[in-house]
Order: sequence, then structure tokens, then C-alpha cells
Amino acid sequence: MRTLTRPVLLLLATLAFAPLAHAATAYAPTPVNGGAGSVTTIAHWQIQDSAKAQEGGAAISAAGFSTRDWYPVSGRATVMAGLLENGKFPDVFHSDNLRAVQVPDASGQLFVNPWWYRSEFTLAKAAAGTHTLLRTNGIVASADLWVNGHLVADHAAIAGAYPVHEFDVTRWVHAGVNTLALRVHPADPRRALTIGWVDWNPTPPDNNMGPWRGVDVVQTGPVELRFPHVASTLSLPDLARAALTVTVEARNLDTVAHAATITGEVAGVSLRQTIQLAPGQTQTATFSPGTDPALTLSHPEIWWPVGMGAHPLYDLRMAATVDGATSDKAGASFGIRSVSSHLTKQGYRQFVVNGKPLLIRGAGWAPDLFLRDDRARMEVEFSYVRNLGLNTIRSEGKLENQRFYELADRDGILILAGWECCDMWESAAKTGGKPWDAADMKVAEDSMASEARLLRNHPSVIAFLIGSDNAPPPAIAKMYVDTLHAEGWTLPVIAAAADQATAETGPSGMKMAGPYAWIPPSYWYADKLGGAFGFDSEVGAGAAIPRMEDLQRMLSPQEQEALWKYPQTRQYHASAAWSPFASLAPFDHALATRYGAPKGLADYVAKAQLDNYDNTRAEFEGFNAHMDAASPATGVIHWMLNNAWPALHWHLYDWYLNPAGAYFGAKKANEPLHIQYAYDTHGVVLVNHTLADAQGLQARIRVRNLDGSVRYERKLQGIALAGNHAQQVATLPAPAGLSRTYFVELELAAADGKPVSRNVYWLSTQADRLDWPHSNWYLTPLTQYADFTALQSLPGASSDARASVRREGARDIATVTLSLPAGSSGVALFQHLSIRQPADGQPVLPVLWSDNDVTLWPGESLTLTAHFAAQGTATPIIEVGGWNVPSRRVPVTIEHPAGADQGTTH
Repeated sequence: MRTLTRPVLLLLATLAFAPLAHAATAYAPTPVNGGAGSVTTIAHWQIQDSAKAQEGGAAISAAGFSTRDWYPVSGRATVMAGLLENGKFPDVFHSDNLRAVQVPDASGQLFVNPWWYRSEFTLAKAAAGTHTLLRTNGIVASADLWVNGHLVADHAAIAGAYPVHEFDVTRWVHAGVNTLALRVHPADPRRALTIGWVDWNPTPPDNNMGPWRGVDVVQTGPVELRFPHVASTLSLPDLARAALTVTVEARNLDTVAHAATITGEVAGVSLRQTIQLAPGQTQTATFSPGTDPALTLSHPEIWWPVGMGAHPLYDLRMAATVDGATSDKAGASFGIRSVSSHLTKQGYRQFVVNGKPLLIRGAGWAPDLFLRDDRARMEVEFSYVRNLGLNTIRSEGKLENQRFYELADRDGILILAGWECCDMWESAAKTGGKPWDAADMKVAEDSMASEARLLRNHPSVIAFLIGSDNAPPPAIAKMYVDTLHAEGWTLPVIAAAADQATAETGPSGMKMAGPYAWIPPSYWYADKLGGAFGFDSEVGAGAAIPRMEDLQRMLSPQEQEALWKYPQTRQYHASAAWSPFASLAPFDHALATRYGAPKGLADYVAKAQLDNYDNTRAEFEGFNAHMDAASPATGVIHWMLNNAWPALHWHLYDWYLNPAGAYFGAKKANEPLHIQYAYDTHGVVLVNHTLADAQGLQARIRVRNLDGSVRYERKLQGIALAGNHAQQVATLPAPAGLSRTYFVELELAAADGKPVSRNVYWLSTQADRLDWPHSNWYLTPLTQYADFTALQSLPGASSDARASVRREGARDIATVTLSLPAGSSGVALFQHLSIRQPADGQPVLPVLWSDNDVTLWPGESLTLTAHFAAQGTATPIIEVGGWNVPSRRVPVTIEHPAGADQGTTH
């Protein structure tokens, strides 16, 4: 067994975030370090529009073909990504510069013609019996494949974003330099099973055409091993035994029969089996407790979701031997865990892992707009997911590569995978949609089989949604389910993310009731639509406004002005132009009504951070509070986790990886042990997302007027809170003499007095009133808004701040203590700490904060920590500011290792 450690802090030590590089990739042939079981990914391509490169595939894939004026690009580049690498379209993420890419150039409109991808790879002289294969891992939309002047397969055989295809090209390759060429055909997600973006952001001008998951050169002997898989059956509830079943597909590539001996090792158990393969035959070798009793493991290491336990992984290693020589090797990592789901008595889906029901707390995933592959960035995003306290990511289409699932396995993040909505993937389910023909069905079947084989070993994956907004029609649903089962799929198969059903899967047990635009925090506690009951597969309050520095680098001055001054203006960075989300009017109206009309962009951003924090916190807390209710909340997927490009809505952190109000609101709500206010009962609720029971907890409750005076206070002692459970421990009264805007301050401590959770709310005696009868699919209007305008009159406050930074290897750890002197006049509301580069004042990103956006009253203090990449020899700048706290730099003391020169305080 191997256990992958979580290298979050090490990652932050080695990565200082910068946008994806646009520098041209140097081209060189890819060396194939061959031998049995070798897989080499094509590292680089050269690409060109077929309108300019008009030769045929035989010529372009021949040695010596001139690629003068072609673009060198990286191995997984789409056409647009490759052009960006070459600086063809600078700064496409600023303002509406992306629109310019649609303008025809001298040769005509870009992206309406096929594009050529050409690459070279070098092979060593192969041993007798060696086979060389090319593996395409998904092409948008389709491609013709040529090798050394020979057509290997046409675009009817290589079609779709997800199917994996292998082609034996042994007869066409030789020792030395070989050439392959792909003629990639234009993509249209409305007419092909590729990747679409709906209203998430602008459509990529090339529709993501290209080999987005790369192409591999595979070398093997006469018998190839494919698709190794380990299925485990775990004894419940004791988790004391696990029965493993190992399968691997053996394929004879030769024109003569072979006896192949399949050997392997898994969890310390040795495996061996000899099979007879006729010419061209494929056979599955199976090892189970019936053939190998040692595959029943006693006291196995159990894989748990984050917050519930560790995430250990096991390795499977297999080899095929033919005539005494190694022919091929294969392997996989897997985790031992049990996943099931059932419908509650109200008809909602409840997931159970290792016999324990859990509240799914997740968000929707978006890859880069141009599908650019950035492993370091993906590592950071997973570190953010853990820092946020989430346990799940939902992928609605845009399914990722192997690395994504490896990170999820390592970090204990559950994955809800599935197909996407609103394009060809659901056209057959919609009236007026393009019907599927036999070729479409074949691509869909190949897509499902390929994804099943990619996902099935990963313990992080807990289900597949065969529909998103619409369940597939009967014939397609049956094909999907049959294909999954044929590939050994044992996890739940769900009809759709919406409340629909198929004959094969039964009801989805999910709801997709909105909202997607602004609603107030109290909405989440309602028993209607998107309120906190059942399983809500995608839901959020719409606009998520980035911090000022990000708005300034993504929007033009005119767009920045319109953002706060002209609410009806359609923002290019909000949503697709036809979408109701292209204008932020509902959000802007609520912000102005509840907090006061913005006085400028800075005021707008400050108010937006308050609202985003408050609203996102309430969404997750509503589901927390109702996890044990009579009509229980079983899951919530916030729409969304991240963005494909810099955007003004639907994210917990923005494209620049800069945590803002929504991030810290979600982080607060998803603490492992948490205290919160419930809008529906006016109760104080304790939440325990761990499996460990907590004893002797202490809670303190204060209700404060706007001036900070305490109108109600209560202390609770000796509270017991069961693991994986929520309970209300108090109800707040309505104290007399409350100011129109007031505060609730909640603190939770362990039995020894150590702080566990602290939470501050700003509330109004004038409630938000929802107009439920006039709801639509994306929002519920209001007839009355809460009144927080008095916050504008808070007197200025200045908290004391002390900071130190210590270096641990290549990472820095900042510790900041904020204190509000006892003699201060009132609250220091929503204080935000940031770390900036000493050279140019830009934010240091990525950064992992223990907490942020915090509120203090006189005599209180908090200590916060941040982890980030070391800033060289210079001292990082730490700033603090807040709603009524002027921004200023915090003096920083550098902590040196013991025995070193102590230096000075900066």
C-alpha cells in the first residue's frame, strides 16, 4: 500500500501564481523511451490552418515537409490555446478583447476550416515482436490520422471529445524519426458530442477544436494489457474485511496465437494466470477470492472523504509474459471504500460512504476556457477546495484528465461526474433538438466506455449523472447504463441533475430548482424551490464580485464605471450576451436597496464583498442546519466553484485565484466543527462534519446593537455533539431596543476553552420578504428588502495589528494578530488581510488563510495565519483594511531559525 501525502504547503512553497503562459513552445521531436509497457505522450505539435497548408495528409506526414510559418504548440493545445501560446491574440481575457478573435484575417474566418497538427517522434530499434500503437485520448471534434504518409484512420473513426482509440501503426513506423499528422475538423457543440459552454462565459472562438487530452505513443510486445481494474466489496458496518476482484484485458496483437502469463501484485497478494489467445483475440483475466483467497483482506486501510478520515491508496501492478519475455505492463491505483445511495422518504438522494451518510457540500467545476493544461494550477485549486472545507466537486461535462482524479483521490474530495446540458449531449432529449443518428450513438457509447474506464478505479468518484438538465431518452439511457455495467461500474448511475427519471436508473433524487441569480440569505432556509432540503445539484446567488485589483485587470475603465453606476448594462464578463445573467441588475438592485446606493467602484466592491460573504455562508449553513431535519438536506452543489475565465458571477474564487467574500463565507460555513445562526428558527445551531463525537463544548452568544452595546448574552456549557450531526442548542429572543441593523456574535470553544469556531452576522429588524408566487427558474423576487444602510454610518475603527513571517524551506507562513483596543468607539467590521509583493504591490497568490474577513469589538483579538510561496529575500507586504477600517500596512517581523541572525523588524 502507498499513501500519498497532501503536499499543499509544499506546493504553495514552490508555486507563485501567474496566468497561463503565452510564450511559444519550442518544437522538437518527442523521444520515445520504448520497451514493453511504455507510454510516451506527444510533447509538442506544429499547427496550421488548412486554408494555408493545402497539401494532403500524405505529404504533410512525410519526412522533410516544410513547416515554415507553422505555429509550435504544446502537446494538449487546442487551436486557440496554441495561437495564444504564440502571442497571436494578446490579453484576450481583458475587457471584450476576445471578440476581436472572431474577426476574419486575410485568409478568411478563422476556425471554419480544418487545422493540421503535425509532430515527430523518434523510435529506437525495436526488439522482435514489438508493436507500436498511437492512442488518441479525445479529439474536438474529429480528426483524420496519418503516419509517415499513410492514412491510419479517418474522422469517422476518431470523433468526440472523450473516446480513447488505439491504432497499431507498427507496419508504418521505423527506427529514427517518424511523423504523424492530424487533420482536425471544426467543432460545433450543437452538432457533435464535444464540449460546450452554455452561458458560463463566452464561447471559445475555435469551439475548443484540437487533441485536448493529447496523443500517446504506446509500445508493447505481442500481447497488450489494457484497462486494469480493482473492485472492492467492503464488509459493513465493521469495515473489517474487503474482497478484491482484479481484472485486466489482454489483447493479442499478432497474427499467430500466444500463451500469455499474467502476473501481478496487489495489497501484498501475488497473482498469476496463464491464458491462451488466438490471433487478434481479446480476453479478460479475472482474479477474485474464488481463485485467490488472499484477495479477501483483513482490516484493510479504508479510504474516507475529507474530514471523515484518511485517504490511503493501494497499488496494482501487472505484467504479461510471452515466450519468457515481458510483453507489456499495466497498473492502477485504487482505494478501498463502499459507496451507495438511496432515496429518502421524501424522494431525495442520500449518499452513504463506508456505511456513513454524509451531507454533500460541493461546487461546480470549470476548466480553463481554452482547455489549457496547467498541472500546477490544478494542484492549487484542489488546495483551495480543501481550504474551503468542501467535500465534493461536480463536473457537468468538461470531464478532466487522469491527474484531476488523482488529486481528488489524494485529497479525499468526492467527484460527481456526468454529461453536460444544453448542446448535442441533450439534443435528443429535447423537442426540436437534433436527433442522434447511428454515428452519434457510437460516439456516445465510446465516450461512456472510455470515461468509465478512466473513472472506475478512483475512490473519489461516487456516481455518474447520465443527464444534466434533462435525462436521456430511453434508448440512450439504456445504452449508457449497459455500457457502464459492461465496464464493471458498481457506483450509482443517476438519471439527471434535475428531478427526472429513467427506467434503468429510477428517479434522480435531485432537484435543479434555482436560484442562479440574487436572493437573500433567508431564502436558503425555506421549504420551497432551492431551499435547504433534499439534494440541490446546482444552486447559487449569482453575482460574485472579485476584489478591486482583479476588476481593474479584467475590465476596461468604462466597464468598471458601468458596474456600479449603470445596473442594466450587459457585462461581457458576466455571461453570454443572450443570457439573463449578462446583466447584474438583480444583484445591483438588492445591493443598493439593502446597503445603500454605491458612491463609486470601491464602495460597490466593499458592499458586494459583504453580500457575497453573507449569502454564500447562508447557503451552506442552511444545508448544515437541516442535515438532520424531518425533511433532510442531503446535498448542495454551489454554482460554481471556479470560472473558465475572469468573471463577475458563479465562483467561490475568481480566475486569478484571489479569495474574496464568497470564498471566506463558504469557508466559514464549512468548518469541521461549527457554530451558526439559523434564519428560519432564529436558533443557534452546532454542526459536526467529522465522525468524532465532541464533548464538553462551550458556546457564547451575544446580540449587539449597531453601537456595539450588548442587548443579549448567554453562555452554554457542557454541550455534547455527535459526529456527522447538527443540533440546535439555543433560540435567540427578540431583545427590546434593537437598532434597525444589529449583530449576532457566536463563539464555540472546546472543553478546555480553546476556540473552535467564531461567527458574526449583521441582521436587520426589517426582514427580506420573498415573493414566492412570482419565482422563475433562476430567481425569486422580493417585496421587501432588509435594511443595512446604517452600516454606512459606522464610525471609523483602527485595530492594532502585529505580523510575523517565518520561512520554512521555500514557503512563507505569516501570522497576524488583530486586536481592537478596549477603548475603541465600536466595531471593526469585515477586516480583510492581504499579502502583497514588495516589488509591485500585486497580491501574492495563491494563498491559504486560516480565516479572513473578520469582525471585532473593543477588547477582542484574533490570530490568523496564511501560507504562500516565499517572496525571495524581500519582506512581503501585509495589509489590513475593512468596511470601516482604513487600509494600512502592518509592521512585519521576520522570524529567523534558531541561531541565525535575528535581523530587524520591517
